[in-house]
This record gives sequence, structure tokens and C-alpha cells, in this order.
Amino acid sequence: MDDQFELVSIRQLSKAFGRQTVLKDISLDIRAGEIFGLLGPSGAGKTTLVKQLAGLDTPDAGETYLFKEKMPSLKLMEHIGYMAQSDALYGELTAKENLQFFAALYGLNGKSMNKRILEVMTLVELGEHLEKQVSAYSGGMRRRLSLAISLLHDPKLLILDEPTVGIDPVLRKSIWKAFYDLKKKGVTLIVTTHVMDEAEKCDRLGLIRDGELIALGTPEELKNKTNSNSIEDAFLVFGGASI
Repeated sequence: MDDQFELVSIRQLSKAFGRQTVLKDISLDIRAGEIFGLLGPSGAGKTTLVKQLAGLDTPDAGETYLFKEKMPSLKLMEHIGYMAQSDALYGELTAKENLQFFAALYGLNGKSMNKRILEVMTLVELGEHLEKQVSAYSGGMRRRLSLAISLLHDPKLLILDEPTVGIDPVLRKSIWKAFYDLKKKGVTLIVTTHVMDEAEKCDRLGLIRDGELIALGTPEELKNKTNSNSIEDAFLVFGGASI
């Protein structure tokens, strides 16, 4: 896959809820095959932005293109995997039953469905817990199950909103290993985070504050531009506020 191909193009995107402007004139390109991080404090507009990309909301102004086609588009949804901040899981069902339910929504069935369920659960290291009721899952296991569900239909673009929030460092490392494995397979990942060490793991970052894109570049570029030793220090220079 051509690393320079612009899989996502955002042009002058703005969004308000009532009198509160949440996104202000954001323009941004995300390349195919990269892990792109959106870094900013809570309330910066990260979730609102990725919802536009996932086709879950529409902007007040501006346009978004995925795979060179304008969003929102039902046709494109089969190529997008979306993992929200809150786990949309059925606690009274087993993990396998949850996966079967969502697989049916994606049009998967029979042997191909069962094969794909095993593949995604192996990727998130939950293969031994397929028959366990989700209500007995830990918070970290629920996040990994949500990731598995978002991968069921083998999406080309994976949009992850705070995928490791509330997860201990060991599990975070495991989840990021899965991200790198997906990248090797050509999947493009967009990850929102306010965790500094996660930001360092991204190929490129967009720094967001108060609904504005204040900086864009690789972690090293952003640190070099601000003569900083860390992304947190760079953010302070660009935005004048802490994460």
C-alpha cells in the first residue's frame, strides 16, 4: 500500500452544539497505512471529530472524504471499524454470542463467521475466553472484546476513540501490539488519546485544543520544532495548556 495515499481528507470542518463550537475549521490528511494519533485534553473535540469520520455525525461546515469519497456514505461503512469510548456490549451474553450478533450485522455467517471470530479473538489475546459471559470480563477484557468486534468485517480503516482508557500498562502494551500487527497488514488506524506514551507510538500526531488543530507532524518533528524533550512539553509550547 502506498504510504503517501491520502485515505482521509478533512477540509475546513466545523461543528457546534448550540452555542458551543466544538470543532473550528479543521483541515487534515491521514495517509493509508499509518497510525495517526489525535492528542488533546478531554473536551478538546477529539470524539466529535472521529464521529464525523465514522459517519456517525455530520459537520455544520466543511467536508470529509474517506477513500476519496465524501462522507457520510453507507457504502463506505463496510470499510470502517469504529470503537467508541464506551463499550457497547451485552453483559448477559458470552463473548462468542456478542461476536455472533455483531457479525450478523456485518453480513457474516456460517464457517466464515466462526473463522473470523477466532481470528479477531486470537489477535486481542482473548481466544480462551470465548465462552465466558461478558459480565464476568474485567474492564481491560471488555476493551479488547470491543476492539475484536470492530475488526470482525476486516476494515481497511480503524477508528479508535480512547481505546485504552482505564486499562493498566501491561494490557495497554498488549493492545498496542495488536495495533502494530494490524498496521503490518495494511490497516490504517486513527487513535484518540490523552496519554503521552501512546502519542509517542503513533506515526504522526494531530494536536487538538479547544476544537482547533494546533500542530501536525511526527512525534520527533513536533519535539524538534519546539525544542522539547517530550510530547507533553511540545503540546505546552504549541497550545499553552496541559493535557
